[in-house]
Amino acid sequence: MNKNRLEAFSDGVMAIIITIMVLELKVPHGETLKDLSTVAPAFFAYVQSFWFVGVYWNNHHHLLHTVKKVNGTIMVLNMLLLFCLSLVPFATGWVGETSFAPMPVAIYAILLASCGFAWTILQNCIKKYNNWNEPITRAMHRQNMKGVVSTVMYLVGIPFAFINPFISEGLFVAVAIMWLWPDKNIEKAFENE
Repeated sequence: MNKNRLEAFSDGVMAIIITIMVLELKVPHGETLKDLSTVAPAFFAYVQSFWFVGVYWNNHHHLLHTVKKVNGTIMVLNMLLLFCLSLVPFATGWVGETSFAPMPVAIYAILLASCGFAWTILQNCIKKYNNWNEPITRAMHRQNMKGVVSTVMYLVGIPFAFINPFISEGLFVAVAIMWLWPDKNIEKAFENE
């Protein structure tokens, strides 16, 4: 099967997710900076989630470069990842509306961990069904390790949400920074192929 449809569909779903999130932002009632501060938690939750989905989109693009053939298993696992990502607007809205209250932040952490699990499973499946050369295998191994570390950090964020939700938020930001730039070794591996 052709990977172009999988990539186009995934791009479209992620664009819709980001659009839904921005549409959930409410305009403040009033014209002062104090009025703007009332929507600050929702805005910061949006920025974090936009970054989160954007990082997934960027790395998903690189991951799909490693795909030579798509099968039903890859399609189903890609849908699992997209399903988890599609819940981000809901969790983002809840976190923003409650000004980063413990339970919404814990649920957000569970969602982020679910996305991390789905990503890792998808990446391992793509590896299984596509013959990667040695440079790509090495580069993707580093990506896989980042995926494991990320998921662990998200899981650690769950109990910390009840201690101090901003510690959890700090963990989430640290993961996003870790993934912000895709591994240059993936690009180099394709240049040498």
